[in-house]
Amino acid sequence: MGSMWRKAKRAMGFNLCVHVPRAMGEEEEDDGCRLAGLGYGRRASDAAATAMSSPAGSSGASEFLALMPSTPTPSSGGLRLPKSGIRSSKKTCAICLGSMKVGDGHALFTAECSHKFHFHCITSNVKHGNYVCPLCKATWKEIPFQGSLSSEHPHGRARVNPVNWPQEEGRVAVVHRLPPAESANRWHHQFSSGFRGAEPTNFNDDEPLDILSETARSSQQNCPKIVEVNTHPEFSAIQQSASLEDFAVLIHLKAPHVSMKPSPSRNLIASSTVPQNSRAPIDLVTVLDVSGSMAGTKLALLKRAMSFVIQNLGPSDRLSVIAFSSTARRLFHLCRMSDSGRQQALQAVNSLVSSGGTNIAEGLRKGIKVIEERKEKNSVCSIILLSDGRDTYTFSSSASGAQHSELNYKSLVPSSILGGTAIPVHTFGFGVDHDSAAMHTIATVSGGTFSFIESEVLIQNAFAQCIGGLLSVVVQEMWLDVECMHPGVRLAPIKSGSYRNQLSSDARTGFIYVGDLYADEERDFLVSVNVPPHMEEILLLKVASAYRDPISNDIVHLEVKEVRIQRPEVVLFQTPSIEVDRERNRIQTAVAISDARAAAERGALSDAVSILEQRRKILSESLAAQSNDRLCLALDAELREMQGRMASRQRYEASGRAYVLSGLSSHSSQRATMRGDSTYSETLIHAYQTPLMVDMLRRSQTSCYSARSPAPPMHPTRSIPSQLQPR
Repeated sequence: MGSMWRKAKRAMGFNLCVHVPRAMGEEEEDDGCRLAGLGYGRRASDAAATAMSSPAGSSGASEFLALMPSTPTPSSGGLRLPKSGIRSSKKTCAICLGSMKVGDGHALFTAECSHKFHFHCITSNVKHGNYVCPLCKATWKEIPFQGSLSSEHPHGRARVNPVNWPQEEGRVAVVHRLPPAESANRWHHQFSSGFRGAEPTNFNDDEPLDILSETARSSQQNCPKIVEVNTHPEFSAIQQSASLEDFAVLIHLKAPHVSMKPSPSRNLIASSTVPQNSRAPIDLVTVLDVSGSMAGTKLALLKRAMSFVIQNLGPSDRLSVIAFSSTARRLFHLCRMSDSGRQQALQAVNSLVSSGGTNIAEGLRKGIKVIEERKEKNSVCSIILLSDGRDTYTFSSSASGAQHSELNYKSLVPSSILGGTAIPVHTFGFGVDHDSAAMHTIATVSGGTFSFIESEVLIQNAFAQCIGGLLSVVVQEMWLDVECMHPGVRLAPIKSGSYRNQLSSDARTGFIYVGDLYADEERDFLVSVNVPPHMEEILLLKVASAYRDPISNDIVHLEVKEVRIQRPEVVLFQTPSIEVDRERNRIQTAVAISDARAAAERGALSDAVSILEQRRKILSESLAAQSNDRLCLALDAELREMQGRMASRQRYEASGRAYVLSGLSSHSSQRATMRGDSTYSETLIHAYQTPLMVDMLRRSQTSCYSARSPAPPMHPTRSIPSQLQPR
C-alpha cells in the first residue's frame, strides 16, 4: 500500500491539495479539503483510485500522470458571460467567469460551503486578504494558499504537507486553517479596505520602459505618413461687387492610416492588433469604483472588461489599477504588460471585492499621482475612470435634479489638471445611478470623453472602443494657425468645440490646438470670415499646421494650404459646398442639444423637446439632408432619441441626462463615446468611430459570445471610419 501511495503522490504532482490517508485507527476528518474538490474533479479522483488499486502500480500511476496537466495558469480564453447574465453555475467560475470543465488544465477548489472555483482564482483572492466565499459570503475555516513549504503560515498549520513529498520549485498548493474568531475579525478588516499590504508614499516605482522596442519603433519610421489637411470654402466664386459677413471655410484633417496585423499571441482575444512598432506605447491608469453598489454582476462584468483590456495591451504598454470605494488604493505599480505583468494584473483585478461608499475625488487623485510621479514616461498616457454612483464624500448625497447645475464638480478634479496638465481622463458612467454631470465635467476639464454605459453587459464594449483609440495614437500636440491674407479680411470668433482656440486682438490670425489624433481619425473646424468687394481672384486665408510624431518624437510641419476665391463680374448660380453644410448642421445640432439640456435642468422639459423638434425641422430642410446625407439621418435619429428621453422627469433623471451629456461630449471632441441603448440603433450611426475602434469592438463581441455562438454581425454603419460620411 505504501509503495502504491508514493507512486500516486508523484503522479499527482503539486497542483493539488489532497486528503492524506491517515494511519490505521486514526480518526478521519472531513474538512472540505478533498481530491475531487481541490484537484481536477471526478476524473482526477477516479484516476487516483485506479492508480492505487491497479495491479501494475507503475502503470496505473503513469496513466494517472497522463491525465494531469502541468502547473495551471489563468485561462486566456475564459471570462465568458452567458447571455442570461452572471449566475452561479457548477460549470462556471464565479470569480473569472471562465469554464470549469474537467480536464481543461486548471485545478478546481471546492469550499466548505460546496461552491467551486478555479484554484488559481481563489488563491489570488486569499492572497489579497479575502477569506469568505465570493458567492454566499460564508466565512471559511479552511483557506487555499499557495506558499513555500519552508515557511509557516502565521494563522494555522498546513493541512497537507507530507514529509516525504518531493518539491517542485519549492512551492506546493496547501490549505491553512484559520481560527474561527480570528478569521472573522481578519475578514471584517480586509473587507473594509479590500486590499492587503502597505502602499508606498511615492509612486515613483514604475517599471522601466521597453528600450529595445523604442529603438525598433524609431528605426522603422523612415517614411512616416502625414496628416491630410484640406480646405473647403462655402462657395468657390463670389461676385466682384458682393460683400459677405459670414463666409464659412471648412478645415478638414485626417490622421494617417495604420494597418492591422495578426498577433503571434495564442490568445484568441488579441489575435490581431496594431503592430507594436507602428504605434506609440501607452501608460494607462484605470480608476475603478468598487463601492458596495458594485457587488454581484456589476463587479463580475468589470473584472471581465478589465481582463479584456489587459489581454489587449502590448509588452511596451504599462498599466496601473486604482480601486476606490470610501478610500482609494493602488493595486499595483505602473508595470509593463509582459507575460508576467499581465499575470500580476489579472490576479489583482480578480481579487477585487466591493464594499463602502463612493469617493471619486480620492480615486482620481491617486490615478493622477501615478501619472505625475512616474520616473519614466511613455509618449501616450491616459486615465480611464469608471463609477456607478455619486461621490458621497465631496458632495452631499441628497443633491439631485436641478441642484446638479449648482454643484462645483471641478472640485473633484486635482488641481494639476485644472492648471493645464495634459492627462486626458476618459470617464464611464455605469448604470442609471451614476452622476453623469460629475463624470462629464471631469472628462471635459481634462480633455477626455464621457461615455454612458446604460446596460451592464456593454461595459467591455465601452472599454474596447476606448482602448481601440488609445492604442492607435499617431499624432500628438497638433495645432492649426489660420492667417488672413487680404488686408480687408477678418476672422469671426472661432467655434472649435472642446479644443482650445485663440484669436488675435486684430482678428487677423487664429490658433486652434488639436492635440492627439488616433489612426484614421478626422477633425473638422469651421472658421468664418468677412469677404470684401474685390475685382480679381482673392487670397483669403493661409492655413499652417504642425504636430509631433509620437514614435520618432520629431516635429512634422505640413504644407501650408491657401484658400482662394474667384471673383467674376457676375455669378448666375452655384451650389454651396456640401462639406460646409454638413459641418454646419453638426455644430448647430450640438448647440440645440446644449440648449435643450439647459431647459431640462430648469425643469422645462416641454421647452427642451420643442427646441429639439425645431432643430429637426431646420435640419430636414438643409441641402445635405435633401441630398440624403447620412450624417443628417444620424443627427435626426439622435434628436429623436433625446426627445424620447425627455418625455418625463423620471426618464430624464434615469437616463436622459446621461445620454445627452455623452452626446455633447462626443460632438465637442469629435470622438466616439458609448451612448447608452438607442431606440433608433438601426438608423443611428456610431459617430466618429475609427476602423481600429470597430476592430476592437468586434474582438470584444467575439470574446463575449464565442462560448455560445459566433459573434453577431455589427451593423453596417458601424464600419464607417471616423466622421460619419464618406468624403
